[in-house]
Amino acid sequence: MANYVDLSGEIKSYLTFKLGDEVFACHVNKLLHILEIPEITEVPGSPLYMNGIIDLRGSVLPIIDARVKLGMPPIEFTKDTCIIVMDITLDDDNLLVGVLVEAVLEVLEFEDDKILPPPNLGKKYKSEYIEGIVKKDDHFIMLLDIDTVFSLDEIDYIKETAIIEEIAELEVEGKEEKPKEKK
Repeated sequence: MANYVDLSGEIKSYLTFKLGDEVFACHVNKLLHILEIPEITEVPGSPLYMNGIIDLRGSVLPIIDARVKLGMPPIEFTKDTCIIVMDITLDDDNLLVGVLVEAVLEVLEFEDDKILPPPNLGKKYKSEYIEGIVKKDDHFIMLLDIDTVFSLDEIDYIKETAIIEEIAELEVEGKEEKPKEKK
């Protein structure tokens, strides 16, 4: 007896993670790395959702608190808290952003026909960021459209912050490397 594969529905892979009591997911195509929490440098005057910046292999990576960005209370750091490095696309412009989550769970695959349209979630969550939901066992997983989480102005602000911090680091390094002149 032959095995048949149903090709009618495309399968998509998602990384699931916890924010509060809820499970969210983002498409694995947006995921670049999962990092432990290093020291985060605060950026004065940054939006509430921006925790600060870290050094990622010589580049400045802005760190976003996913809970705050989604209208929830700020994240509480635990041993499971981590950073998901994501590639965000907005108007043909790409930006790497570190997103704080409470815990990474697993990678799951969902067929297109199992993804339900986003419900009206009222004021609890910003539903424009939800591309769909999936029922798994006895709970729902909200699928985030990470590209819609940030507006063009927010992306520009994050980019400018990263560039300013990189310039500041280069200036500090340049001063440290220059020998003092003798008089």
